[in-house]
Amino acid sequence: SAVMISIEDTGGGIEPEMLSQIFSPFFTTKRHGTGLGLSIANRIVMNHFGTIRADNAEYGALFNVILPLAVHH
Repeated sequence: SAVMISIEDTGGGIEPEMLSQIFSPFFTTKRHGTGLGLSIANRIVMNHFGTIRADNAEYGALFNVILPLAVHH
């Protein structure tokens, strides 16, 4: 069992050729910035045995975060 969180914006989306790179450390399209934000978010999700995926939605970017549910004993 898992939970999925979807986050969507209206910023115009992500260039298709950049989708495969956006979680890489130091990748940025901005003039100022380190390019670490999405790479850190990806690492946090992975450390919790989840996945994060990016795609384009109708008006902007769409991020889906899938995390496994914790098992309580």
